[in-house]
Amino acid sequence: MRWRAEGGAALWLGAAVALGLLALNAGTLAAVLWRAEAPGRLAAADWAAVRFTLGQALVSAGLSVALAVPVARALARRRFVGRGLLITALGAPFLLPTLVAVLGLLAVFGRGGVLNAGLGHLGLGPVGIYGPHGVVLAHVFFNLPLATRLILQGWLAIPAERFRLAAALGFMPRDIARHLERPMLREVVPGAFVVIFLICLTSFAVALTLGGGPRATTVELAIYQAFRLEFDLARAGLLAVIQFALCAAAAGLAWGVARPSEFGAGLDRPVMRLDVGGWRLRAVDGLAITLAAVFLLVPLGMVVARGLPHLAGLPAPVWAATARSLGVALASTALCMGAALALGLAVVRAGPRLSGALEGVGLTALAASPLVIGTGLFIVLFPLVRPGDLALPVTALVNAAMALPFALRALIPALRDIEATQGRLAESLGLRGAARLRLVTWPRLRRPMGFGAGLAAALSMGDLGVIVLFADPGAATLPLQVYRLMGAYRMDDAAGAALLLLMCSLALFWLFDRGGRLGRG
Repeated sequence: MRWRAEGGAALWLGAAVALGLLALNAGTLAAVLWRAEAPGRLAAADWAAVRFTLGQALVSAGLSVALAVPVARALARRRFVGRGLLITALGAPFLLPTLVAVLGLLAVFGRGGVLNAGLGHLGLGPVGIYGPHGVVLAHVFFNLPLATRLILQGWLAIPAERFRLAAALGFMPRDIARHLERPMLREVVPGAFVVIFLICLTSFAVALTLGGGPRATTVELAIYQAFRLEFDLARAGLLAVIQFALCAAAAGLAWGVARPSEFGAGLDRPVMRLDVGGWRLRAVDGLAITLAAVFLLVPLGMVVARGLPHLAGLPAPVWAATARSLGVALASTALCMGAALALGLAVVRAGPRLSGALEGVGLTALAASPLVIGTGLFIVLFPLVRPGDLALPVTALVNAAMALPFALRALIPALRDIEATQGRLAESLGLRGAARLRLVTWPRLRRPMGFGAGLAAALSMGDLGVIVLFADPGAATLPLQVYRLMGAYRMDDAAGAALLLLMCSLALFWLFDRGGRLGRG
């Protein structure tokens, strides 16, 4: 364990952050269980929620990965105008606020959407989006870009020399699929599937808006109903334990299925694909890219088209909610990136065992339920202060914790590289503490810090989670305001507010990400 003078402060600060995370995640769950007056018992509806949660996560993850394979293969094989922009868009699937995507899907697949309008002209009956199939559709919409990006990285990781050798050996497309592509997919697909499965396990806003019935209630939504509607803390606590166990198992599986590439290193030459010239393969690839682009971009285009005419006439509560959301997002980003930097520095400067423990604690948010954390904080704060008065600070704190794993994934690899390449030189020059952080670490950390901050800000801006437990009628954030407008069937105002939410989320990500890249090329 490297408890040296120059690393001691970082280790202690990182340990403090890790203890705070454990208190937030495990402590709030313990508070819910302690407050329960009697042991919780699951009703038949609760077991149905568990089964639906697992079932929709399996189906959503399976469809997302299965549909992503041909799209990723087409993007890997083809070069066309706008390819880089499309791949960039696929790299940020988490930037879309859930309610924005839901409104876009309703504009296409809803009762008054363009799909049903077209079916009506053909004399066919309408299709519905509410229920289990709507939840799965929304999850595929969210996670198809993520799965495509993860699998595309696997294709791009195959060294160009392997394709050159395949061309020299006269491999046909089926031979390349057998000897190069299928081994890569066996390495990449399981990890992508488990990651998306984990994301779908914690579904709340999608199930709240498109599900919610007896056949389409997730565990997360059941926790909300038990606490907010029935104030049954025993049942909410037991459901929270089940949710945590499911997510922890999925997170552990995601860690375990990660496998290194077996193709070896290449010489970083451009990939020359000589096996994709046939018109049939071109048609197949073009169809895959076109269908994916239509599926992903049309709903967003509908949000813009429907929201733009109503943007200027939004009522005053929407603009007040926007200001509150921006304040929450900025505070959440500051908390998240401060914690990520402290914990990341501790991870790279600690010994192997402590490093792994600290990093594992930083990733516990992947297995935690924001609603359980919010419920536990409500119980702890209720005797001391009116919880509604702390709705926005609590929302910022929980959003920061939920975004921390993604910020750590951006910072830790960069910090390890800095420590490996610059650490000995900094020690020989006697650089310690703030001077080392300012002169050595920060210049090389600006880009990942900017990306992580942009991601944290966008996630917080679009989150509809803890705020539904705490907010008073006059203290709503913008996502909650959009949800309330939808519930009141004020769809024009909801469309305008959703467009405003999308613009704010994208603007925050762009500003932070661009700020991290200024002066760095």
